[in-house]
Amino acid sequence: MRKKIIGIVGCGAIGSSLTKAIVKDFAKEAKLCGLYDLDKHKAEILSRKLSGKPGLAVDSLGRIIRESELVIEAASANVSWNIARAALSSGKDVMIMSVGGVSGRLKQLRALAGKNNSRVYIPSGALSGIDAVKAAHAGRIDKVILTTTKNPLSFKGVKYIVDKGIKLDKIKKETVLFSGKARDAVKYFPQNINVAAVLSLAGVGESKTLVKIIASPGVSRNTHEVRVVSPAANIFTRTENVLHPDNPKTSFLAVLSAVAMLKHILEPVVIGT
Repeated sequence: MRKKIIGIVGCGAIGSSLTKAIVKDFAKEAKLCGLYDLDKHKAEILSRKLSGKPGLAVDSLGRIIRESELVIEAASANVSWNIARAALSSGKDVMIMSVGGVSGRLKQLRALAGKNNSRVYIPSGALSGIDAVKAAHAGRIDKVILTTTKNPLSFKGVKYIVDKGIKLDKIKKETVLFSGKARDAVKYFPQNINVAAVLSLAGVGESKTLVKIIASPGVSRNTHEVRVVSPAANIFTRTENVLHPDNPKTSFLAVLSAVAMLKHILEPVVIGT
């Protein structure tokens, strides 16, 4: 079986975890062709951890795209759309981790992928039940509500919080920080609410998906509750996420979801919706 050639863009906690999984767990099915990060030092450090040499670190996004069959974006919501667009325009497949950056661009992704005979992969991330949402959406969905609860410190540095004058260290009880449409949640919390973007893409869209974001000083895990009302089924899921050991802003399950998606891409048998 010919190995799939993969390039990684973004060498933070998620990119590093995926890189290690490719080298360790998928060595028979895939080959890592390069690592790219705006901070080349990060890519070089990761390369040395893998091979003892900095050789996997490359100096441009263009080179990663040219040499890859599958480009994995693990950078940030600020650049994920540009990375996806560049990869798809070159006829390459792309896996998108920073889903907030492509929220509202599903039609454009489909058009670009179709035009260039490429595929777009978006993992479920830190959310359970996406398979059921997709199945229900094949029929009709009447309502989707996402409630996310995190420790107040998870929102440190978020511009929306600063602009509202919310003092995170003063929150002593469960406090609603945001309630509204997924479109606005993704806009105001681009690094905290990727799950809202994934849920919107899988279901009724960012304008019809409702989101409530809660800060609770008593929690240590990021919790996501999804309620879906449809003629096919009433669906309720609750996911209590353990934080990634290398990046407390990322859920460990989000990384494992990407590894599972990679397995889905590389293996001939697919299980689940």
